[in-house]
Amino acid sequence: MIPLSVLDLAPITEGGTIAQSFENTVALAQAAERLGYHRYWLAEHHNISGIASAATSILIGHVAGKTSTIRVGAGGIMLPNHAPLVIAEQFGTLETLYPGRIDLGLGRAPGGDQATARALRRTMQGGEDRFPQDVSELLDYFSAPDASRQVSAIPGEGLDVPVWILGSSLYGAQMAAHFGLPYAFASHFAPQALLQAVRVYRDSFQPSHYLKAPKVMMAANAIAADTEEEADFLFTSLQQAFANLRLGRAGPLPAPRRGLDLPPHIRASLEQALAYSAVGGPQRVGEQLRDFIDHIAPDEMIIASSIHDPAARQHSLEIVMDVMKD
Repeated sequence: MIPLSVLDLAPITEGGTIAQSFENTVALAQAAERLGYHRYWLAEHHNISGIASAATSILIGHVAGKTSTIRVGAGGIMLPNHAPLVIAEQFGTLETLYPGRIDLGLGRAPGGDQATARALRRTMQGGEDRFPQDVSELLDYFSAPDASRQVSAIPGEGLDVPVWILGSSLYGAQMAAHFGLPYAFASHFAPQALLQAVRVYRDSFQPSHYLKAPKVMMAANAIAADTEEEADFLFTSLQQAFANLRLGRAGPLPAPRRGLDLPPHIRASLEQALAYSAVGGPQRVGEQLRDFIDHIAPDEMIIASSIHDPAARQHSLEIVMDVMKD
């Protein structure tokens, strides 16, 4: 079995609070650790009323402090929002506090709208995309101490913090291949370029001291329950959330609804965006996840489970791990 990991957006649920969201995230991470999941990643988003993981590195530290063995990291940090030195210092601090357990996934998207980007003081100098230069600068901060370096990340320099490139297009694949870094594809919401991006990454990969051979992680949604009917019901929370996003009214993660009726154009859009979603009872979820793995041949799979009820979300993780072990 390939390693299975968990992606968490620390969802704020309809009727819930942000404090409850953090409690649910810790409980889910502890369950994931107990069940044998490999990593627990949190993602940076801003100005989205249904996601509580904006201060991603702080929440990573909180989760790492409440767990013991599972790797904890960012899936990811949107690097254009930050100075590379600051991220090196933050993750150098995390790695020092929780040695051998911290991952740093880097994304290029703003993690919010243009107004939010301006509020973050995010600038594009003359429209220039500095992501490659920022990744290179960040990697340099983690390299061995160098007396000639004018600015050092303290803590940070000389620490082994695994860096991943995240993406949903060919750009991220090319970047990861160029730097010789592992690559994680966001197929749980943007699957269109998955096959081509993985092919480009593997064909173009340049071995580095970080990684000798290409390493691909694919993301998928997994909504598992004891019965098909219950899983389909739980899945309506994610369907509603995506529909609300498409309709410009994003909010907290909705409670599931029976008899959900979406406009045909919205349903078609969701079927495309959520194509890599395993939904059902144990047998069906296991078959779907194995089909994804057989099709893409990833080295690791990270699953997202946008389920409104925290207990049902933990149970979904239990079912997935049980069926994938068989």
